[in-house]
Amino acid sequence: MKKNKGNRYSGIGGQAVLEGVMMKNKDKYAVAVRKPNGEIDVEVDVYRGIMQGSVLKKIPFIRGVFNFLDSMVLGMKTLNHSVSFYEDEEAKETAADKVMGRLFKEKAESVMLGIVTAFSIVIAVAVFMVLPYYVTSLFEEYIRNVSVMAVIEGGIRILIFVGYIVAITMMKDIKRLYQYHGAEHKCINCIEKGRPLTVHNAMRSSRLHKRCGTSFMFFVVFVSIIVFFFIRVEQPFFRILLRIALIPVIAGISYEIIRLAGRSNNIFVRILSAPGMCLQRLTTKEPDREMIQVAIASVEAVFDWKAYLKETFGYEIDDSWLVDEPAEEVEDGEEGSGDMEEEEGSEYLEETEEAESSEEAGEPEEEI
Repeated sequence: MKKNKGNRYSGIGGQAVLEGVMMKNKDKYAVAVRKPNGEIDVEVDVYRGIMQGSVLKKIPFIRGVFNFLDSMVLGMKTLNHSVSFYEDEEAKETAADKVMGRLFKEKAESVMLGIVTAFSIVIAVAVFMVLPYYVTSLFEEYIRNVSVMAVIEGGIRILIFVGYIVAITMMKDIKRLYQYHGAEHKCINCIEKGRPLTVHNAMRSSRLHKRCGTSFMFFVVFVSIIVFFFIRVEQPFFRILLRIALIPVIAGISYEIIRLAGRSNNIFVRILSAPGMCLQRLTTKEPDREMIQVAIASVEAVFDWKAYLKETFGYEIDDSWLVDEPAEEVEDGEEGSGDMEEEEGSEYLEETEEAESSEEAGEPEEEI
């Protein structure tokens, strides 16, 4: 059996949707949703993204901008798909729906999706980039030091970001979405730790992951503070324009950082990832076994995890390993990452039980 103590990047990522999980592997993605009648619906499709095949999507610091836009478009699309299972069947077509249908016909849904995505980006830029500047400008009369003002703006940006996360966490309906978010992470961590993807193994895996979108957004905020500290202009109008113009640069840098984090586990990467991992304790919750089943269905629709374990960890799955152990109660807030008990024939544990306790410190690795 070959030893693999290095990176265990699987290439899969995803996001939580309403009562379900979307998983993406290369151009292929699957959306698994627990329908109101209890059945799991799985839809598999292909999303090639913006600028598909362009050399720009391979250039470091530029590819991140397109990947970020792709993740937003696909995220909106899959979220709308999951919502459709819970829409009121008697809901009437709105005037806006009729107008869009007349203007764009079969492309109406795609156009509407683009409009919603663009609007979301505008709101995000206004709240997290422009608003901190305006709030900081209120102190210009009292603080003349430009560097101090830059630090204050950065602090305000962090407070707004964390405050936003805390605020939506308090919403009752968000908890189940965050539980599915945790289920997504647990399944990916289970595979990348070299464990057979079963409900039992996934439940015992960490709900934190270094490639999570939460961590990416933290890096965006953090990188923006550094960039705006060193790149300055005097006129207020151009300050705002600069903050907007540099967003692609910030997104590109942030993407490369999180990409590195997903493929490395040295001390520098762990320190860099720690704040984002802490924030994930807010944006993920411990899922139940039924949520894990949904996440597993999504993974298996687009990813051959048995072949991955054979190639990466050097063993073939025995059917006896796929029998789930009795469910264990995991208190909300715990990582469910305790050491697995050794069973007869499960030699893979020799390779995969590396410092499980370090997950509490931020070891576990959703690509955006």
